[in-house]
Amino acid sequence: MNFLTSSLPAQHAFFTRNGGVSAGPYATLNCSLSGADDRTNVLTNRARVAAALQTDPNNLLGLKQVHGATAITVTTPWPIGAGPNADALVTAMPNFALGIITADCAPVLFSDATGRIVGAAHAGWRGALAGILEATAAAMRALGAGAITAAIGPCIHQPSYEVGPDLRDAILARNPADDTYFVPARPGHWHFNLPAYCQSRLQAAGIPAEILPHDTCADEQNFFSHRRRTLRREAAIGHQISVIKSCIA
Repeated sequence: MNFLTSSLPAQHAFFTRNGGVSAGPYATLNCSLSGADDRTNVLTNRARVAAALQTDPNNLLGLKQVHGATAITVTTPWPIGAGPNADALVTAMPNFALGIITADCAPVLFSDATGRIVGAAHAGWRGALAGILEATAAAMRALGAGAITAAIGPCIHQPSYEVGPDLRDAILARNPADDTYFVPARPGHWHFNLPAYCQSRLQAAGIPAEILPHDTCADEQNFFSHRRRTLRREAAIGHQISVIKSCIA
């Protein structure tokens, strides 16, 4: 299993950690340029990802993700690894592939009905709370998108995601009704349903969204996981990539 797909009309893929050339804790399809993995290996991995979507590696575009709510509209490519600080990107340019790096946060891919206007967002709890999903949809609508659908890719799921009062308090400060996305864990802690929270924010914005049923923390064979690394006190981690490509008009 090298990648997963959804019902989105645009060409896309949620890649697993398998099918690359990296070694050690980055094995094998690590696509993050911000870690300590050998850059040549990462570029090879990203070239394989681009090839799977019939895209020039130079047109596989990513960001310096910062857990914020900024969405970038892409009209021209930038050098590999030189993306702006943001957490989503959208485009209507054909053959551009938009990539999001994750290792427990939710990769959310968007498409209009034609597959021409597409978007990709990095939605950890901070970004989802801040409005990154709505910002992505707004940027797509500014390009002329009508009906938009989304898919929430492999991420940490509720049974694996124990959180403290700081996260819960931040979510409930915006909307106390969002308590429904928490279930009690050990005293003073809860399990948070990140993909369902993202889905609810999208639905409130008029965007139907499906959730892929893959828990990155629980499935070590197929996914990198920041939470799993933290629990084991490991020093390094790889990141998988999720990509969507604008169709030719």
